[in-house]
Amino acid sequence: MPRDLSKIRNIGIIAHIDAGKTTLTEGMLFYSGTIHRFGEVDKGTTETDFDEEEQQRGITIYAACVTFQWRDVIVNLIDTPGHVDFTAEVERSLRVLDGGVVVFSAREGVEAQSETVWRQADKYKVPRIAFINKMDREGADFPGTFQEIRDRLGHNPVAIQIPYGSGPPHVQNPFRGVIDLVEMRLLQFSREGNKPSQIAVSPIPDDARDEAQRWRHDLLEHLYGFSDELMEKTLADQPIEPALLRQVLRSATIQGLAVPVLCGSALHHAGVQPVLDAVADYLPGPAEVPSVEGVDFSQKKKGSKIVRKSSPDEPFCGLVFKVVAEKHGETHYVRVYSGKLKGNSRVYNPRVDRKENVTQLWHLQASRRTQVESVEAGDIIGIIGLRHSITGDTLCDPHEPVLLDGIQFPQTVISMAIEPETTAERKKLADRLESLKRQDPTFRAVENEETGQTIISGMGELHLEIIKNRLLRDFNLNVKVHKPRVSYRETVEHKAEVVGECRRQQAGQMLFARVKLRVEPQAAGETVSLEPAAAQQIPEPFLSILLQDLQDRAAGGGTFGYPLMNLRVTVLGGEISQTETSEPAIHIAAADAFDKALRAAGVVILEPIMKVEITTPDEFLGDLVGDLQQRRATITRTETRGKGTVIDARAPLANLFGYTSAMRSLSQGRASATMEPSHYGPAPPEVLESFL
Repeated sequence: MPRDLSKIRNIGIIAHIDAGKTTLTEGMLFYSGTIHRFGEVDKGTTETDFDEEEQQRGITIYAACVTFQWRDVIVNLIDTPGHVDFTAEVERSLRVLDGGVVVFSAREGVEAQSETVWRQADKYKVPRIAFINKMDREGADFPGTFQEIRDRLGHNPVAIQIPYGSGPPHVQNPFRGVIDLVEMRLLQFSREGNKPSQIAVSPIPDDARDEAQRWRHDLLEHLYGFSDELMEKTLADQPIEPALLRQVLRSATIQGLAVPVLCGSALHHAGVQPVLDAVADYLPGPAEVPSVEGVDFSQKKKGSKIVRKSSPDEPFCGLVFKVVAEKHGETHYVRVYSGKLKGNSRVYNPRVDRKENVTQLWHLQASRRTQVESVEAGDIIGIIGLRHSITGDTLCDPHEPVLLDGIQFPQTVISMAIEPETTAERKKLADRLESLKRQDPTFRAVENEETGQTIISGMGELHLEIIKNRLLRDFNLNVKVHKPRVSYRETVEHKAEVVGECRRQQAGQMLFARVKLRVEPQAAGETVSLEPAAAQQIPEPFLSILLQDLQDRAAGGGTFGYPLMNLRVTVLGGEISQTETSEPAIHIAAADAFDKALRAAGVVILEPIMKVEITTPDEFLGDLVGDLQQRRATITRTETRGKGTVIDARAPLANLFGYTSAMRSLSQGRASATMEPSHYGPAPPEVLESFL
């Protein structure tokens, strides 16, 4: 009997760091009966934070996949990191998910990384619901956070719950439960020890009835445009059944037109079960999201667009979204989009044009797993046996090949040198780094042939520290690490036109070619273009050789060896000889012209600028702003949020090494900060002078 895809939910939990993602995930597993003890992040006892480093730091570093059942729905859930250094884990998870639960702290509101993960979800058109957590904390502000979702994230939130009170027990009107605006009732949660909390359902109290009616009216107003039946019943003053409201909400959510908003306190088990109900009621199954599109790789139709429906009757295709190295070999995490796949079978990888062995199939449960005989459309599974596939690769039926869109990851912004203590460990280090590169698409490792050092690059100081600790702890390598350094870029200052020439003898033969180029700065990217006159002066195949050569140089290093960006190179013309022009002559003339052009146009060193958001009590605001200004930061915005102030700034990465420690010292440990890459900007003259 075919499986009902409407009863599957592939979802992710995403949020800013410390908003409560892992605690909410733990609550979902607890109330679904998957685990029997509610773990705590601070004690390192949660199901999804199973890595030693995660347990020690109390943060999520690696996306973990778990499966459980709620009501009649099977949920494949991925708990993702909140720290910006591990944004690749969020990126690749959202690429393969059908829905998301975005968690916000009621006290801190929409924070910097909240915006980042929201944009990532927008990019992949992931329908989502929102959970405003920590309603029992001092300073919790449900209306303020709700409004920030609308204003800062530019979306259409619709509250389906509001809190009954807010803050801890000692305040005047503490958080005591949630008011369900769909059923118009009060839900209160009580718990004894480690037993599941019991939900007490009662009428809405008199002191909250007016506010509940206002929020209910707003909910209905937002949904009128999505349902004629709903509008007619409202105009006729007829009662609106909860089933109709859920149906309209579900349709609006799946289309990305609304975001249902719930609230509670995951740590104290308040509101977890309603979130599970919302996942089942409002988020889509695999067949309710658009079918995946790819490029046909069969010989007859190669290059044409092809659609694969989410059905076990379609040819098999899936996407590798994560690779994990383990003692027995690598496990590839795969989202199955269509068809069926059995163990001990073969699949095709169009990127490398190779068939791969599927030795074993596993259903994943954080650090535990269960082997299965077969999987089908809608599943998220682990495969053992693949040797050549990496993150972003398509796996498909060898007889029906298709190439799906891969996953784009941000560029690294920070580097440091690493070298083994002994020569004997050099090969072992190289092998381990290659394995880490396969697992982590935002990690780079390149050996410097001149110094013998290996330069590793990542998304931030914490990212590189985790890599270093893995090498020391997991792989038992003795390595020396050096101070982190900034990954600069190069561009040009102004426009310049030059002529490059090759006129020399080589092996008794005269070589000649002349190339005229223009280089100029541009807003973004690297471009090589051609003026029409140039095509007449440099015929094929020499023109193709020249353009490819310039493309490679524009994508390569500049005067000081840093990657070039924001540069346009235009071929204006050239001159060739029927007898003396050859491919080597074109390469030599192109190199001469390119080097001359960069020198003539003036070198500009670009440095990574970080977006920094600091939340601090007001008494430390002046000291923190002064410190930021000394670090060449630009303050773009300050605003009051709760009892503190949020500083939004842009600062060069080079001046932010060790900033977290300095910030904590200035604020007596009471301020917090997040950073994420913003853009590249011109570095001060002293940076360029240090290279000369």
